Amino acid sequence: MAFSSATDVPVQVHNEGGSKRVVVTKNLPGERWLKVLTAAGCRVEVCTLEDTILDVATIKKLIGKKCDGVIGQLTEDWSHELFGALRGAGGTAYSNYAVGYNNVHVPAATDNSIAVGNTPGVLTETTAELAAALTLAAARRVVEGDRFMRGGQYKGWLPDLFSKIVGIVGAGRIGAAYARMFAEGHKMDIVYYDPYPNKHLEDFIGAYGKLLESKGERAVTIEQLPTVEDVLKRADVVSLHCNLDENTKHLINAERLGMMKPDAVLVNAARGPVIDETALVAHLQANPDFRVGLDVFEDEPAMKPGLAECENAVIVPHIASASLWTRSGMATLAACNVAARLSGHPVWSDSDVLPFVDGPFEKIPKASPSIVNASDLKLEKVK
Repeated sequence: MAFSSATDVPVQVHNEGGSKRVVVTKNLPGERWLKVLTAAGCRVEVCTLEDTILDVATIKKLIGKKCDGVIGQLTEDWSHELFGALRGAGGTAYSNYAVGYNNVHVPAATDNSIAVGNTPGVLTETTAELAAALTLAAARRVVEGDRFMRGGQYKGWLPDLFSKIVGIVGAGRIGAAYARMFAEGHKMDIVYYDPYPNKHLEDFIGAYGKLLESKGERAVTIEQLPTVEDVLKRADVVSLHCNLDENTKHLINAERLGMMKPDAVLVNAARGPVIDETALVAHLQANPDFRVGLDVFEDEPAMKPGLAECENAVIVPHIASASLWTRSGMATLAACNVAARLSGHPVWSDSDVLPFVDGPFEKIPKASPSIVNASDLKLEKVK
């Protein structure tokens, strides 16, 4: 371990003679990401502070007087202050180690001519699997059952989940993967709300329904509903897979919770503030048959008062992407975002980012996989 020459913030330095300085606010899994940066001539300084979340003052110290790029975390506040500091240090690239970027004030980055990267395309199945696990754990009362068994209080129950309706809010990659898991795995009908129809998902489930009919089984169905409220009223299980923006913050509030069935299951592996957590706690307390599975929280890592005491809540610490392949793939995408910008390479124009993550290192595309403000910065894209 070495120490930053400008501050007392401890960092581990890789490729000390590199001509471009890149700060990484937390150590990342795997080795491919580090190889990407060092191959691009970067001196990489990885913060080794034990603090779970770095504050703005600490990150500014890490940036120092000379910094070309940063890889940061979803829990950090990247707004005018930090982007101004990065620009003042000569920086032009930042990547979130996450697909989401609600912690990033993108206009502030654009104002400072800093490209903002994220890491989509490698979390789809992993996140859908965790949402499915939360659904089953909540519906089958797995956590309660575990406590009963350990306490010697076994009485036995088996809530019926099958042949019911699954509702999806946000039918993008992850929402569609989740829908397929329950349509194929549990023969459950799907209703969904999304501003745009998912024709591929509808065609897939329609074809699967015909296959079931040909085997003498009931066909599963899928229907796009006109509003979120329609989904909440119809579904026995509602899983949230929408982005977080000004339109979706507190999308699930007290009024909409009241529209759901008294014994419904609500799952959130998207973004914490999509649910008004205080209203959720009150709803859980008033409706013991209502259940929820949460991977994300409004004030993460904190929970609203009372949530931890709700027996009808299954809560896990933001682990939807916690597989080694996914987390190391995210690290590689973040590194490629920064390395390509610092090397003057264009922005990838294909939604398939697997060429960056899998395959021989020497065949990684010379491009940034995902820059969210590429159009605003008028960055060149791969033809």
